[in-house]
Amino acid sequence: MQAIVLCGGLGTRLREITKGIPKPMALINSKPFLEYILKYLKSQGITSVVLGVSYRYEMICEYFGDNFLDLEILYSIEKEPLGTGGAIRESLKLARESLVYVLNGDTYFDINLKSLELEKESKICLGLKKMQDFDRYGCVEIDKQGFIEAFKEKEFRKEGLINGGIYLTGKDLFDGFTLEEKFSFESFLQSHFVGLKASGKVFEDYFIDIGIPQDYLRAQEEME
Repeated sequence: MQAIVLCGGLGTRLREITKGIPKPMALINSKPFLEYILKYLKSQGITSVVLGVSYRYEMICEYFGDNFLDLEILYSIEKEPLGTGGAIRESLKLARESLVYVLNGDTYFDINLKSLELEKESKICLGLKKMQDFDRYGCVEIDKQGFIEAFKEKEFRKEGLINGGIYLTGKDLFDGFTLEEKFSFESFLQSHFVGLKASGKVFEDYFIDIGIPQDYLRAQEEME
């Protein structure tokens, strides 16, 4: 099975910590965060990974090369920023399988990938994380069959489901849509989740997002 990992972006909130390196290359106990993601993908049976890279992509290419941990590594290089949606669309062109997993390069969500399934004409399945007492993330609401009913804006919630940044989708995800060259994947999902018959699977596994300094520092203590 093949996976796509989005590795673009500087990570402005981590600028003082990462000192101008791509966010997925931020060191966690002397290893790039992206290395943890690739080890996870290897453990999940993934054999080939497309890295969607942009900012200082040479650093990522030099470190991981064309093969890392016996994973085939391919690179989809953005010479100009395409947004998360544009980056995924370009990366899908390198996918050799009809179904692929898509992951954010700055989050780690330790789920069983095989639990994500496309059913009943759904074109994308989201890994959802159950969280308590949070205001940093928007909320995802699903019905009893697991289909997404709504995306809610960020506000404090005692409990809710967030998008964990892992998706199962097909190479044809964007077929039939007229889209700009640069666009946000999050906005695309929120605009078209009904037509995509987007579904979600709820997990309570370990999750961390290193996008803010306090969670980056927490990762130093929790990840090995």
